[in-house]
Amino acid sequence: MGKEKHDRRPTAKSKLMIPLLNLKQRLVVPVKKLISILHRKGRRLDWYNLRSTEPIARKFGFYRGEPIDRYYINRFLLKNRRFIQGRILEVANDGYSKKFAINARSIDILHVNSKNPKATIVADLTKGDNLPRDAFDCFICTQTLQFIYNLSAAVQGIYQILGRGGVVLLTVPGIAQISREDNGRWGDYWRFTEASLLKLFSEVFGKENVHVESYGNVLSSIAFLEGLCVAELTPQELDHHDSDYQMLLTVVARKAFDGPPHV
Repeated sequence: MGKEKHDRRPTAKSKLMIPLLNLKQRLVVPVKKLISILHRKGRRLDWYNLRSTEPIARKFGFYRGEPIDRYYINRFLLKNRRFIQGRILEVANDGYSKKFAINARSIDILHVNSKNPKATIVADLTKGDNLPRDAFDCFICTQTLQFIYNLSAAVQGIYQILGRGGVVLLTVPGIAQISREDNGRWGDYWRFTEASLLKLFSEVFGKENVHVESYGNVLSSIAFLEGLCVAELTPQELDHHDSDYQMLLTVVARKAFDGPPHV
């Protein structure tokens, strides 16, 4: 008598198991993801010495070393140093001009009043009557715009002082403490985003002539607010970019004569 062949037709039980197995396969990834999220949310946060209503240090990290925003400013200017040539203008001093200029014909220093002995041009960016016209190939304007209440007038002033094809290299804070010293002298009014800067400069220079970028991430922003310095973070931590945490904002804007800047 020959062996009976096994009946391979699906039973009622196996028919029920097939969709359950498929459902299990579809749920594996979402469930793992959910468990991971719950695990992260449930972890006890170790605040170390950050659980304080007082920062570790004030004065933007100057007392501990190089401030974190200066690290990003230097990176930005190094990246765009090809524009730092010819007739150069800088706010308050000529430190960045001397550090990054490729071929400087002249370097001038702009200050709002005569109390700065280094100033070669005493003028207010918001008052065009006192500003030179079509005078510079490059204007380095770092961490200045936040202290000027009339922003649109200041951007018009920047446009006025640049010659045709001239470029402004500008930085402003996105996430930063109030500068009490500057607030007492002329006011600390603004913090910026990529969107606000693009709109502000596009209205004067034309959108095609404006390039805006941000620097920073949640860790570098917290470190900056705590008054830590560059040496207390790794290069990888500093260089990581997260556009949801725009610590420092930068603008490259060209006064048109032959198209947008190559950034």
